[in-house]
Amino acid sequence: MRAARVTSAALIVCLASCACSAGAEQSRPAAPAAKDQQQPSVAKATEPRATVDPNKFALIVAGAGGEETFTRKFGAQAMQLYEATTTKLGFDEKQVFLLTETVSGGPEEGTRAGARSTADEVKKAFASIKAAATPDSFVLVVMVGHGAFDNQQGKFNLLGPDLTAKDYAGLVNGLPTKRVVFVNCASSSGEFVKPLSGDGHVIITATRSGNEQNATNFAEHFIDALANSAADADKSGRISVLEAFNYATKLTADWYKKKDRLATEHPLIDDNGDGVGHEEATAGDGALAKTTYLDSKPLEQAGADAELLRQLGERQKLEEAIEKLKLRKAEMKEEDYLAELERLLVQLAKLNEGMKARQK
Repeated sequence: MRAARVTSAALIVCLASCACSAGAEQSRPAAPAAKDQQQPSVAKATEPRATVDPNKFALIVAGAGGEETFTRKFGAQAMQLYEATTTKLGFDEKQVFLLTETVSGGPEEGTRAGARSTADEVKKAFASIKAAATPDSFVLVVMVGHGAFDNQQGKFNLLGPDLTAKDYAGLVNGLPTKRVVFVNCASSSGEFVKPLSGDGHVIITATRSGNEQNATNFAEHFIDALANSAADADKSGRISVLEAFNYATKLTADWYKKKDRLATEHPLIDDNGDGVGHEEATAGDGALAKTTYLDSKPLEQAGADAELLRQLGERQKLEEAIEKLKLRKAEMKEEDYLAELERLLVQLAKLNEGMKARQK
């Protein structure tokens, strides 16, 4: 029995190595030229727009600032998010809704952006997404601003009446898709985890409870993570939602250490639907976020090949299944765990071989 386990484990290691190397080979872009690294502003100006994925939607909300400094800060961060989603991440401009406290100019005419951050406009944006999305669509929601907590429910500060965490949960649950990443960068945002938690949902908050009510720094670091190669911890050429969360969480903690201040924000992530957030990938959280990406790399890689696109989607599902299995290891019999892991890795290896052959 011991020999059989050793043999099985060795086979799994081999399969994992083949599967991972094949996936990395297909997704990792060529390293940028030294000139681009030395002159990022030039590279940014000439960088082509990412392939647009018509099946992705985004809502970006800059809440009420309360004072001019915060109004400008939140507006600038929302615009950074808008530019990142529509240039680097492959979101269609007409499917990105940008709500800010003040509207003056902004994105070009013809986009969905440009409305004020009121409860009515938030509801209108969700209604538009609901009407256009399908069960296979992906929805990203990011909110930057101030939050509030009255010891009963969490809120995000808008112009006029606010919406509660339960209100947003109702709006999200009303969408036809389960694939939702909801990022609340505001103070008191920890109260949003439990109401918004659900199957297929990745919930990220800047604080661990409603009682962390000071202005937060998490937003700027999370925005930075979306396009910063330093956030790509596994060097795959893509930044997962978990990598972005980990990067932003570390930089947030570092900020307080450098300022020699007591940290008043502790970001949380929940992606297993149990309504309990954690400060890192643990206790069942992290598997979905680790295999969720905001970019459109699969669409770019597949080109006009519909079958290859299907295979890329299937690979992501297998990778997600493997990560979820790893989280269940402690509660499974060793032989059952190894058998299931081997089955999934064999499928992944075969799929990667088929994709490599198709791309020749």
